[in-house]
Amino acid sequence: MAYVKTLFDRNFLEYASYVIKDRAIPDLEDGLKPVQRRILHSLFEMDDGKFHKVANVVGHCMKYHPHGDASIGSALVVLANKELFIDRQGNFGNIFTGDDASAARYIECRVTGLAKDIFHNPKLTAYVDSYDGRNREPVAFPAKVPVILGIGADGIAVGMSTKILPHNFIEVLEAEKACLAGKPFQLFPDFPTGGLVDVSDYKDGNGKVVVRAKLDVSDPKRIVIRELPFGSTTESLIASVETAAKANRVKIQSISDFTTENVEIEIKLARGVYSEETVDALFAFTECEQSISVNLLVIKDSLPAVMTVTEVVEHHAKQLVSILTKELELERAELKDKLHQRTLERIFIEERIYKKIEEMKTAETVVAAVIAGFKPFMNEIGPRGVSEEDVERLLKIPIRRISLYDINKARAEMKEIEARIKEIAKHLKDIVAYATGYLDGVIAKIKANEELAGGKRKTKVGRFEKIDVKEVAKKDLQLRYDRASGYLGTAIAGGEIVADVSPFDRVLALRKSGVYTVMDLPEKVFVDKDAWWCGVADKEALAKVVFTIIYRESDTGYACVKRCRIEGWIMNKEYPIAPEGSEILHIDTREKFTVTLHYEQKPRVKVLKESFKIQDYAVKGLKAGGVRLAPRKVVKYDIK
Repeated sequence: MAYVKTLFDRNFLEYASYVIKDRAIPDLEDGLKPVQRRILHSLFEMDDGKFHKVANVVGHCMKYHPHGDASIGSALVVLANKELFIDRQGNFGNIFTGDDASAARYIECRVTGLAKDIFHNPKLTAYVDSYDGRNREPVAFPAKVPVILGIGADGIAVGMSTKILPHNFIEVLEAEKACLAGKPFQLFPDFPTGGLVDVSDYKDGNGKVVVRAKLDVSDPKRIVIRELPFGSTTESLIASVETAAKANRVKIQSISDFTTENVEIEIKLARGVYSEETVDALFAFTECEQSISVNLLVIKDSLPAVMTVTEVVEHHAKQLVSILTKELELERAELKDKLHQRTLERIFIEERIYKKIEEMKTAETVVAAVIAGFKPFMNEIGPRGVSEEDVERLLKIPIRRISLYDINKARAEMKEIEARIKEIAKHLKDIVAYATGYLDGVIAKIKANEELAGGKRKTKVGRFEKIDVKEVAKKDLQLRYDRASGYLGTAIAGGEIVADVSPFDRVLALRKSGVYTVMDLPEKVFVDKDAWWCGVADKEALAKVVFTIIYRESDTGYACVKRCRIEGWIMNKEYPIAPEGSEILHIDTREKFTVTLHYEQKPRVKVLKESFKIQDYAVKGLKAGGVRLAPRKVVKYDIK
């Protein structure tokens, strides 16, 4: 058994780690899940400037992703609809209506220039073998900006989940610039569907937000929904309004969907109902308002980590400086190598060093002759000198190229290389300014390209007043109690009317046994015949009600009085209002009344009854004991 347990534990741990790292949770470095990274890698490999059938991209990506074409296709459509890294052509569905994209063989896509600028640098990208060992795929792209904040993420893994809301891409880049400059910054979500958002409890990416639809209430007899709250579609929102209408929570005449490129849902109101008084009900009972909890969980250094928005921006500001430094140093090394080669070519051709090999008969003597020919020019060549590899490359220059060699053009090219090397050195000295300039360039590209998302903010940030569902709900139901049958509810035909109620009200029933219960509004439930009290369990209202309980002790027969309020409860739990084992004589909610007790007859006892004013006794806590009225056994009582 121990072996089996160890086997299961190890296999489960491996499975959990795989799901967390390789499927559901995005990586902090490039903000992508594995399937998204593989899709972009495939598009980079296929990129020729033209559109590709999505079916071909999916087929190419299957070399890297072992989970089938359906998962790749759906992930590609979602990523393309972010409108940042993939150009679309054809029907990729509709984020407003929730309509699906056309089949993969009908739609086309290609990678955008923005994706190349941010992700693509094979020389700095770490690669590993694909799942079958036949190809190489990136571990993570060296992303220069916090992509995860721009596109957001949603994923469920084993024992953890992530919910990262999308932000305006330009605002993300501006925040990164502010971080580089050491200035304070704040980022709030921005949704492709627009709407409104309350970020007062956002907690830098680990709290919650409240999102609302944008409503046009300029017409008093109709409401037009112009923008959707994040996470809703026109279909789901209309369904929620219809459900609320059937439950009589909002009163409408009709609802129509005129959505095309922009959202337009028209709600015509019922007779006698107006826009201003219906808005709160729409927010309370439909998808026009929703609360979204967020959890910024990412893979950082191969481990899951919960971060804040600020920490993500700070991490990527450092990463941007590191990547740009590596790119500049790599470019400088390549330029120095190119300058060295151009210098050797110029001397080799200008000084006709190639003439020295005409009489040489072996490869060794040819190489030696060329190296010897460069000795007078070592000051120009520099400390790197001339290697055998350099000689081999020079000897491969075609005669045509030697005969057409343009000395002036070669010298101009070398001057450009030298100027660029000096420029790189300048950038490396002030890398923060260079990084800021890079971000300015990306921002300019986004603003110039209207097809890219992330330009103008779509969601308005505000603060909403909290809507109390109970206050909004109309009290158009009657709670009735039939004393003869003992039934309580809204579906009781006869009996007395207890109160006008809404579906959100709760009901308190105090039974004949002295036990009370708080329950949801019932249609029909048996509580007791001649129950002491039935009513709405509203804490503010009940705080004003004093329950007076007259009970008789079981062991002595003495009468006691207890005055208390019912101020707290657990739903559907039974609570005794009098001490256990006692006999309830009477329960009343009047502030003033008199109880007359009749005592048991005894020899030499003249006083056989006595009256007590209830208002003379103090109101105590619910758990406090009662006050004994008299040390006499009670046989009957009267209430006035």
